[in-house]
Amino acid sequence: VLIGGRETKPGPQAAKKISHLYAHWIPEERILLTNVWSSELAKLVANAMLAQRISSINSISALCERTEADIDQIAKAVGMDSRIGAKFLQTSVGFGGSCFRKDILHLSYLCEFYGLSEVAAYWENVVHMNDWQTDRFFQNILKQQFNTLAGKQIALLGFAFKADTGDTRDSPAIPLCRKLLEEKAYVRVHDPQALDNARQDLSGLGSNVDLFEDVYEALDGAHAMALVTQWEEYLELDYQRIYEKMVQPAFVFDGRNHLDHAYLHKIGF
Repeated sequence: VLIGGRETKPGPQAAKKISHLYAHWIPEERILLTNVWSSELAKLVANAMLAQRISSINSISALCERTEADIDQIAKAVGMDSRIGAKFLQTSVGFGGSCFRKDILHLSYLCEFYGLSEVAAYWENVVHMNDWQTDRFFQNILKQQFNTLAGKQIALLGFAFKADTGDTRDSPAIPLCRKLLEEKAYVRVHDPQALDNARQDLSGLGSNVDLFEDVYEALDGAHAMALVTQWEEYLELDYQRIYEKMVQPAFVFDGRNHLDHAYLHKIGF
């Protein structure tokens, strides 16, 4: 628990009283008292550094695709370094959620306001890298579909910004859908929990978007499948059945490095 207090005579006393309330269920060593600026910046910096890790590993995934390196092996090796740790080193189509982008841009604004243009640009680049990663995923779909998506059925598996939630705020699936629709594709969306929010996010984008409760229906007749959210249930799907129902040649684009690629290749993807 982080408690910020003003650096006035009553400020530390007020913060101490609040800490006594938390101490009823939080160990005292887990309660940190700071000044107001430190507490507010700490929250922004925490989210900025977590997002930075995601953008960092995503940037390395691009290099891996140009070489013979394996991003999973690199992430595992780097994560074994106790100074770094393994959390937030999973490559993806990009981060989302209500906090990361907002807090990074807030931090960047503060840096710019206080005349730290280089620092502001550094943090803005974390967001730029995230947007670039989402666009790179889209560009790969476009390239593998022979540079035309017009009239093609593209199934998106997952719309929430992460698994185990229906939250779609700033989900990379949203700009991905827009880009696909701009190329005249038909987009078929499945998500176990986020379809209601997806319906709102995609309203006004035309009639080329359909939402499906059943994942097999979403994939029936699709030219390609793009996995956007790492739902565990997507590991349990009958991919032989899916392959047989898709338009051939069938493509899988795994935006989370979530699936068994060797098995999918063996089936025919």
